[in-house]
Amino acid sequence: MTSPAALPPSLTAVLDRLLPWPDDGTRADAPVAVDATDRLLLAEAAALVPGAGPAGVVVLGDRFGALSVGALTLGAERVRSHTDAVDAEAAVAHNAARALGGPQDADRITTSGALDPALLDGARLVLLQLPKGLAELTEIAEAVARYASDDVTLLAGGRVKHMTRAMNDVLGDRFTAVHATLARSKSRALVASSPRPEARTADPLHPVRARLTDAELLAAATPTSGGEAPGHVDVVAHGAVFAGAALDHGSRFLLSTAARWPGAERVRDAVDLGCGSGLVATVLALRYPEAHVVATDRSAAAVASTRATLAANGATAGLDRSDAAAGLPDASADVVLLNPPFHDRAAVSTDAAHRMFAAAGRILRPGGELWCVYNTRLRFRGSLNRAVGPTEHVAQDPRFTVTRSRKA
Repeated sequence: MTSPAALPPSLTAVLDRLLPWPDDGTRADAPVAVDATDRLLLAEAAALVPGAGPAGVVVLGDRFGALSVGALTLGAERVRSHTDAVDAEAAVAHNAARALGGPQDADRITTSGALDPALLDGARLVLLQLPKGLAELTEIAEAVARYASDDVTLLAGGRVKHMTRAMNDVLGDRFTAVHATLARSKSRALVASSPRPEARTADPLHPVRARLTDAELLAAATPTSGGEAPGHVDVVAHGAVFAGAALDHGSRFLLSTAARWPGAERVRDAVDLGCGSGLVATVLALRYPEAHVVATDRSAAAVASTRATLAANGATAGLDRSDAAAGLPDASADVVLLNPPFHDRAAVSTDAAHRMFAAAGRILRPGGELWCVYNTRLRFRGSLNRAVGPTEHVAQDPRFTVTRSRKA
């Protein structure tokens, strides 16, 4: 048995070839392609991979391919993989080809867009980079307990500072055996096995469904042609979606400015950039019934949630899973609505917001408008001026600011 404290030299050599793609790793502030949690999980998995069978290894939440490539190097014939972020999915494919020798080896990783039976059926070993939210972990644990093999082992690793006792409880509700490994390099793994019989048959908690009657939401969803305001808006949210099945404060504040959004005569194409649960996309589809609405997000959970939320409200929109609207053509929108993320776990990170500002500037037609809500202390107005065009302050409350940027 390989000691959990060390990796085989052959595996270390392979991991050293990985890059934090699309970054080349040369920037001082670049992410690392293989972190301490990856190494800990692979060390713990080394003795389990050979016994998992030809297609018994599943990897969830791989960031740059370390877990998928590592499992193949440890002896897995094939790996099934699911990553919520489309850019992480691309990074796994890129690094697999780079580290394993070519595209033919990368084909040994089968990618799935959902936590479904096709991904987990027959899985005997699941490697997971712990998500930041308990709702997402709950949905993952539900799926593993429901669809994987009876003798599955789930290895879930994370940085100690981000782990909580509640994570043990989530796993303990669905597996009879749960324990934590010793911490190494400030990372730790939770080991869960023996799915509870009731967890294999119980109705899943996710996706969550709710019926919302927030005044700002209903007013914004009222057709501009003068139709009646809806009596409610339903929302469906998978565990990885920000704010779940609720209307977050930033989006509520953005919706409160709807009376000042462009009129229907000016909106042929509208985009919800970073669609999350799909509430804003649904508002756009109901408010501008003659317009073509597109909802875009890099998250598979967000796109699935938006699809379900639109359907629950009898609304239609195009769906695009890409990073910062990369799947949308230039100069294709008259109005874009954006509530950008500004956290990476507990740290403030504005990288995604700036990519999204640039995307809005690219996809807007001349004269088109970006309506953006953001945490006031981030002071994004100058960045919006540069990325999109002249930006004016529309509204502010104790926490958030709404701006309108017009494409020159």
